[in-house]
Amino acid sequence: MGLNPDTAVLFVMATSVEPQGMLAYSRLLAAVFGHLGVNSQPLKTLASALRGAGAAIPLSQAESIPRDTLLSWAMDQVSHVRLATLVAWKTASRWADVCMLTRRDFVLVTDDEVIVDWGVRPKGRTRNPFCVSKLVVICGPLTNVIAMLVRGAGDFRQLTSVSTAQLARMWAGELRMCRYSAHSIKRGAVDHLLEAKSLGAPFPEHLISRVAKHKNEVDPTVAQMTVRYATNVVALARVLRTAEATVFL
Repeated sequence: MGLNPDTAVLFVMATSVEPQGMLAYSRLLAAVFGHLGVNSQPLKTLASALRGAGAAIPLSQAESIPRDTLLSWAMDQVSHVRLATLVAWKTASRWADVCMLTRRDFVLVTDDEVIVDWGVRPKGRTRNPFCVSKLVVICGPLTNVIAMLVRGAGDFRQLTSVSTAQLARMWAGELRMCRYSAHSIKRGAVDHLLEAKSLGAPFPEHLISRVAKHKNEVDPTVAQMTVRYATNVVALARVLRTAEATVFL
């Protein structure tokens, strides 16, 4: 029996690998058949089903980085890397998303408050640009440092040119950092907020998901249509209350 998209589905399902491996096989075979001009819809359907079952979630997760370790490293770096690191931590964000921020995305910059408009940058946001998590207010420790670095950076079109892979290589060469990856920053920030909440921090727990820009079906504050209609971005950002959580980061 020759290999075609239908038999390829049977082949993938018969392999004795974890769902993550099956997803990788189905994506690869779909790409090969697509390159050959063959309809690969059966493989795409299988990949979609595997993603829905959680196969896209990696078994191995980045190790969470402690706040003090990250900040100690950041303060030794050039200004644009230091700024990217502090923004990533204070907004519990992916390094790749932080790198692409422009000066215009910092809609308010003061020593006490910095507001970041993520627009459509975070992963998956292009399909839903009016999430309540599109705006994050940075407050509390490090805010004045971030404000100073943003003002000193001028009218930048990209916060830093250091990619996720380049950051990983930088850390691989340092004993104190080699166990971490770029995603360790976001994981560390989320863990830090969870610990603060568990110790009695007064912010509502749904703000952790909002700051981290995670989809939350029960987020109670502002409807997406309200976000879409709002023109006073600063007022909207404050109403979304993320400052109540970022003050603990």
